[in-house]
Amino acid sequence: MLERKLIATAQVPDGEELQLISHGRDFMIVFQRNELMSTRMQYSEEQLAVQTMERVEGNAPRILIGGYGMGFTLRAALARMGPNGQAVVAELVPEVVEWAQGPMSELTGDSLDDPRLDLKICDVAALIDDANDGTCDKFDAILLDVDNGPDGIVREENNRLYSPTGLGRSRDALKPGGMLAVWSAGPDHRFTRKLRDAGFDVEERFFRARPNNKGPRHTIWFARPRQR
Repeated sequence: MLERKLIATAQVPDGEELQLISHGRDFMIVFQRNELMSTRMQYSEEQLAVQTMERVEGNAPRILIGGYGMGFTLRAALARMGPNGQAVVAELVPEVVEWAQGPMSELTGDSLDDPRLDLKICDVAALIDDANDGTCDKFDAILLDVDNGPDGIVREENNRLYSPTGLGRSRDALKPGGMLAVWSAGPDHRFTRKLRDAGFDVEERFFRARPNNKGPRHTIWFARPRQR
């Protein structure tokens, strides 16, 4: 039987500890007993980007990805983006990027060196605020894979992203016709209502964690601001 090995740990700002664990050739990032992400179960995180890019007009969008994680969403977005697109990635925990460049460098490949990437070590909420305040351009799409879904499990402050005020800020940070996409480990009917109440038309989709239609079923909401 393959042994799980603790490779590294990192402290979440205003939160608790993340662990990078290896299991044979696979890696997982764990919070307490929750497996937040794994190299064995990446399909739904890739679909967060794939399905969003299908819904965004043009091949040169400016998108914001909240949470680098293991880079599955970023790499899927870059693969479907033209040479003039831009992917802004906000990762709160700098060690997560260090893990991507170190123990998981084979998985990462050259994606962190892609000229279309603008990687920022910060809270994604700060970039959403910048787009609202005019400090930076607005986005064609905002993709949120922060925490384990629209609940602050890893970090209580994440709840503000999914509050009525936070959803309104994301809505207003989008260009006309833009898209907000939110990943979750499970369904949440109350969050669907929150999105609608915040002025979005909502499409809820379900994807397995593995491409062979196996593993846990995850939820992604695709929300487009309602035309006024």
